[in-house]
Amino acid sequence: MRKISESTVRRLSLYLRFLEQSQVQGVPTISSHELARRGGATSAQVRKDLSFFGSFGKRGLGYAVPELVARIREILGLKRDYRVVLMGAGRIGSALVQYPGFRERGFHMVAIYDRDPRKIGSRCDGLVVRDEQLLEADLRREPSDIGIIVTPPEAAQHAADQLVRAGIRAILNFAPVPLQVPPGVEVKAVNMALELETLSYALANR
Repeated sequence: MRKISESTVRRLSLYLRFLEQSQVQGVPTISSHELARRGGATSAQVRKDLSFFGSFGKRGLGYAVPELVARIREILGLKRDYRVVLMGAGRIGSALVQYPGFRERGFHMVAIYDRDPRKIGSRCDGLVVRDEQLLEADLRREPSDIGIIVTPPEAAQHAADQLVRAGIRAILNFAPVPLQVPPGVEVKAVNMALELETLSYALANR
């Protein structure tokens, strides 16, 4: 399969959320125009996005909602559950562990780690905060799929190194620093300050 852009994958995720809402409401079919309106795209963009993965819908009839939901979930890898470990038991880490939306989408927080002796042994939404030195041994026994880093910036690279050594090949990084990882490890950065700056620009240039 050809390489698909991240923007296309993001739009597929938006389409899926709207399709799932439509399915709950009993809507049998949906047009590319309606998907475009909710996904921030055009009808032509919707058709192009879907065409990367095969043939969908019928001209004049639109897309069958249940079938398209199932196909996009398959494309996004959501037909299975994922085990997620968290590095950092601060405020953001605690909030992420308690967020129910992850579990609903198949992302299960299974462990949280920290290096602070004051946090190790405390509880966070049913999980006991474990010493980060136990990470590799823990994941040898029970491998996980995704690591989330919410440490202070100066500890982020060390956390990433630990995750990689423990076999993690997908990392979501909330720390505002770039991470160096070997080939084959996927890193996505969440920079909240950057997002706020884009909103600031939008407000300043309306």
